Amino acid sequence: MFDKIALLLTIVGALNWGSIGIFQFDIVAALFGGQDGTFSRIVYTLVALAGIWCISLFFRDDAVATTHKRTDEI
Repeated sequence: MFDKIALLLTIVGALNWGSIGIFQFDIVAALFGGQDGTFSRIVYTLVALAGIWCISLFFRDDAVATTHKRTDEI
């Protein structure tokens, strides 16, 4: 569950950075009251924590994804 939330927040952050780079428009700041707004700072912090969490995905064992076996295999 945490992986999916972290991935979602990381995607939000990537899209926001893309809009800043391409259009010079900060979507988070526009939605939540500027870059210094409390809600904007919370979103920025959550995106940063999600990015840190996603670093752990590089070091995880792939066995978790391959533990489910098909029932029709013998």
